[in-house]
Amino acid sequence: MGIKKFFYDEAAEGFEIANKFRKRDFSGNSGKVLKNSFWQIATTLTAKVGSLLFTIILARIMLPEIYGLYGLALSTILFFGVFSDLGIGGGMGVFIAKLIDKRPGKAKGYFYYFVKYKVVLLVLSSALLVAVANFLASNYYNKPIFYALLAGAIYLPVQILTSFIGPLFTLKNDFKPQFVREIIVQISRLVILPLAIIYFLKEMPIESYLLWVILLLSLCYFFSFVYIWILAKLKHPFSMARRVPLAQKEKSDAWKFILPLSVTALSGVFFGYIDQIMLGHYVSGAFLGFYQAAFNLISSATVLIGFGSAAVFPVLARLKGKHLELGFKKARRMTALISVLAFIFTIVVAKYIVLLVYGDAYSTAYYYLLPLSVLLISFPMISLYQIYYLSQEKSKLISILLIGSTVLNILFNFVFINLGLTFGPAAGIVLGLSVDGMFWGVMGACIATILSRYIFLFGLFFGRRKNL
Repeated sequence: MGIKKFFYDEAAEGFEIANKFRKRDFSGNSGKVLKNSFWQIATTLTAKVGSLLFTIILARIMLPEIYGLYGLALSTILFFGVFSDLGIGGGMGVFIAKLIDKRPGKAKGYFYYFVKYKVVLLVLSSALLVAVANFLASNYYNKPIFYALLAGAIYLPVQILTSFIGPLFTLKNDFKPQFVREIIVQISRLVILPLAIIYFLKEMPIESYLLWVILLLSLCYFFSFVYIWILAKLKHPFSMARRVPLAQKEKSDAWKFILPLSVTALSGVFFGYIDQIMLGHYVSGAFLGFYQAAFNLISSATVLIGFGSAAVFPVLARLKGKHLELGFKKARRMTALISVLAFIFTIVVAKYIVLLVYGDAYSTAYYYLLPLSVLLISFPMISLYQIYYLSQEKSKLISILLIGSTVLNILFNFVFINLGLTFGPAAGIVLGLSVDGMFWGVMGACIATILSRYIFLFGLFFGRRKNL
């Protein structure tokens, strides 16, 4: 089958899908897949668009100083949250998915086994966060986020348990509950948080202000948790089967699968949060706010640019040999073209984007948006390469590169943040820019982020060439 014929067939299939939607025909396996895909895409778009709107509204209401402190507190809380998973979520998806239809009792046994350890790890993670909250807030960060970190012990359980129970429905090919759950989270926080800040919190001391923000966020996730919990009781994902306990060998096999995932999970969290956590030690809340504002814009844009990568997954999974390479190269050219155009567009209008989205108070974020805009090229390409490897069941290289890039990211952040703080003011005089060391410390974090992400991308690129 030639590559052109393959894509012609895909186009014909696309028209058939559109016709099914028009007729509301979701019968048979193909109709079920189509219906599930619709709910999955709707859930993803709701999450991304809702998060972007929430970020913009919060940033405008809070202004840079408080917004930066809020982002630092939340990043720290989520960082501790990863210790409550350690690959258990991924393991649950694999083991329960194989059994939930044919042997629901055994699937229920796996679920209760995983939940037991999930709760234990969640309690330990929350306790660890509470134990080190004062040290982090007073000594490491030296910022008024102590109460917010304590509130994280409430935020983590409701947020993580909701995300843990929800996938049970998708494993039963019921994707609508996840969409409804996401709607509840997004609408509740878009309504509750802004109103609370405007009418009740704005006169409070910063520490109390941030405490209530995290508590109200917890309330929003609690609403979705109640919905998922009640639905699970009503729908019985395990078909009311009696729980079958796991044999010792089944437990051992589960942990053999989960433990390697835990290393990847930890590396991914370090990769995602280490820049903000390290910056929190060196710069003020306002500069944290500028950095987060710029980075959030880039992240939101790359989600939209790279959204098509997920659609490529089923196509690549069905291709082999020469046709696989031709299909991948075509997808890569398309992704690269869109990414480069987005990069050029951002460079040209960066200043106006910042002013339009965040307002004059965040004008400094423009200087960080410029260098970070090169991530508009790397992020979508990384997503595409990861999709390629996963479609061919070659995830080991991704894990190795992620761990290596994470170590380099920590090293780069330490080096370049300190270089910016030390030599940045002199560079500011020469370049006619800010002479504030914190300004250049954040610029150092931008450089560290860019270098580590591109090293990860180059590793994926050369790893693929080696396997050809």
